[in-house]
Amino acid sequence: MNPLQELWNHRQAFWLDFISRELMKSGRLKKLIEEDGLRGMTSNPTIFEKAISAGQDYDADVKLFARRGLTTQEIFDEIAIRDIQRAAGFLTPVFKKSGGEDGYVSLEVNPDLAFNREETFANASYLFKRVGKPNVMIKIPGTEACLGAIEDSIAAGININITLLFSVENYKKVLEAYLRGLERRAKKKQPINKIASVASFFVSRVDSIIDKQLDALISAGGDKAGRAKELLHKAAIANAKLAYEHYQTVTASPRWQALASKGARVQRLLWASTSTKDKRLKDTIYVDELIGPDTVNTMPPATIDAVRDHGQIRETLTSGYGEAHANIDALREVGIDFEKSMDQLQRDGVKLFSASFESLLRGVGAKRELLTGAIAKTAAFELGAAKGAWTDALKKMESEQWVRRLWEKDATLWKSDDDHKKIISNSLGWLTVAADVGRHIGRLEAIAADVRKAKFTNVLLLGMGGSSLCPEVLRLTFGRKAGWPDFAILDSTEPASVLERASHGRPEKTFFIVASKSGSTSEPNAFLAYFYDQVKKKKGDRAGENFMAITDPGTQMERIAKEKKFRHVVLNPSDIGGRYSALSYFGMTPAALMGLDVRSLVQRACDMADACTALVPASKNPGAQLGAALGALAAHGRNKVTLALSKDIASFATWAEQLIAESTGKEGKGILP
Repeated sequence: MNPLQELWNHRQAFWLDFISRELMKSGRLKKLIEEDGLRGMTSNPTIFEKAISAGQDYDADVKLFARRGLTTQEIFDEIAIRDIQRAAGFLTPVFKKSGGEDGYVSLEVNPDLAFNREETFANASYLFKRVGKPNVMIKIPGTEACLGAIEDSIAAGININITLLFSVENYKKVLEAYLRGLERRAKKKQPINKIASVASFFVSRVDSIIDKQLDALISAGGDKAGRAKELLHKAAIANAKLAYEHYQTVTASPRWQALASKGARVQRLLWASTSTKDKRLKDTIYVDELIGPDTVNTMPPATIDAVRDHGQIRETLTSGYGEAHANIDALREVGIDFEKSMDQLQRDGVKLFSASFESLLRGVGAKRELLTGAIAKTAAFELGAAKGAWTDALKKMESEQWVRRLWEKDATLWKSDDDHKKIISNSLGWLTVAADVGRHIGRLEAIAADVRKAKFTNVLLLGMGGSSLCPEVLRLTFGRKAGWPDFAILDSTEPASVLERASHGRPEKTFFIVASKSGSTSEPNAFLAYFYDQVKKKKGDRAGENFMAITDPGTQMERIAKEKKFRHVVLNPSDIGGRYSALSYFGMTPAALMGLDVRSLVQRACDMADACTALVPASKNPGAQLGAALGALAAHGRNKVTLALSKDIASFATWAEQLIAESTGKEGKGILP
């Protein structure tokens, strides 16, 4: 028997954690329903972004809605609602046959509303009404702030999928909100027999965060290492079982029985995040070990294929509660704060979905502009005989989805071994940093205004290497702005250079920016020691007023800055290397202190980033076009890059040279600028 169909023998429904127009048009969704027993679907912003970026299925709709004058948000709403309606149509037979127990498709509220009860409820009501199908569920995050919105939605008769649940305590509150919502309806004599709800309890991410801590304990050795090794890969299953144990307790209670007598449906636990993240684990573990009655397991396509091929189907959820309690207790005994880790997962989950939603809207906006001709042609490529190689490179980018994988920070785009993947994954923050900085431009403007108000005559950036290159280019390109301090950079330990900068202005009237990613680079630290001593001779204990630090969180530099009472401390995202830090705080803070229009600069960077998203085909994507040209030509022996620049922007060559030279050539091949 098909293992996927066999799940229903144990009263577990399997849903698909994916949606796309191609899935429905191709007949694959129909096949999943008829041959595998699919009973529902879930979606989220990341899933929609993948769907919209994969080909041209949505181009006609984007173009149509754009011509009608719809905003980017409105265009996405229309696209998502149409897809949800189509999917609901495919699942209607399941919905009817199951008496409304299954056959649902989920659509998520705007993730930016995750901490606002009233707006979340309003958005859920709007989406439920707009889709207009009885077998749609609206997804609401299970944050503390949204518990009221969950209760309000159930009381209003809206089917709800509560998402981003990690801790049992959080799940208890969500189930309580469901009960209160039903009780409110029942008190008003309103029907409660047609309301459906699931509580999406995330699984694999729990093991990811806990196993990372256990691996650290094992590596450190000591008396806890052995027990830590025994606990590897056990947290997620144990946590899920404890949630199900609470579900059983509640559904056996007189309170629930009173609601059930009025026709209330149980709020089923839905196991989410069931794809295996750790290669040490079997790829179906989060299905095989969580099979039990009145539950749902939503799976991505790859996990569905794996279960169909070799899933081991037997009831596993309704036993082992004692062992589950013991494993969670043991985690605490070895020093792991389990509750704190679960809270962190929810906070991170909200941030990830919010960031994905922003990326999705930027991509839809870029596709909108591309299809309506709003994006002007930004470059021309006259490649002669090499044009064919360039075209082939673009086709390869498209077929292998390089751009999408880049934006998803998929390290396998470069390397497949774990060590390299770890380094790469922690080095791609530059992709989204412009948008991140853009949300905090006001702070940079406030810092610049404060320094200007303090009447400093000079600003001196103390840095070294890639993190000081962008400020140098900006200074040479734009020069000194009238009414702003004279800006200079010291990134050389050559004694004459240090003395020249030291004599450039009076120490007590100079504002010093200490820029160090690691916080322990010897040159900036030496500069700091020297100039802090010079200022202290003039201002004593108030010397810190003349300094600010830009560094990664948790560094030695952050500690020193706090100890010495620096005027400002700006913490940069840690997943950005020095030479890629131009649009981060390492580049934009100095730009603000030069008096430049940082707001416009960052906005233009975001505009270009939008034009380069995964939703723009490689053949029309300016970033992909340039990358394909550089790569294809280099692969055919034309690996010398010459930059012909006007005098006004000539300094850009220094920066571009380092970007190209230091980013290629690591393995004996590359591009020589």
